[in-house]
Amino acid sequence: MNSLTKDDLLDVLENTTLAQLRALRSLRRAQLRHPPNSDPKRKSNMQVVHEVLLAAKGPLHIDDIIQHAKKDHHRSLHRESMVSALTKKVLDQNLFTRTAPNTFDLLKRSSPKS
Repeated sequence: MNSLTKDDLLDVLENTTLAQLRALRSLRRAQLRHPPNSDPKRKSNMQVVHEVLLAAKGPLHIDDIIQHAKKDHHRSLHRESMVSALTKKVLDQNLFTRTAPNTFDLLKRSSPKS
């Protein structure tokens, strides 16, 4: 079996280093073409629902929540997804409560139960 010479080893190292440099440059070019879509000011759907309910000063039906989110926050919410997410928050007793079928309010604002 032939052993590698010093020049062979240097060729291998040079080629791998050049390949790494090409990969890094390619990543940099791709990042400049497509900057990451990270808007630190973007709110989650739950934050939008929370703000809608705060502004409403009382419980709202899911259709009204969706309507206010679209009008006031320029956010389209999917009804089934939002009902599911809000229901999970209600069951966890986390921020929201259900006051009637598909009608939600903020937990801290809801009237105490007898």
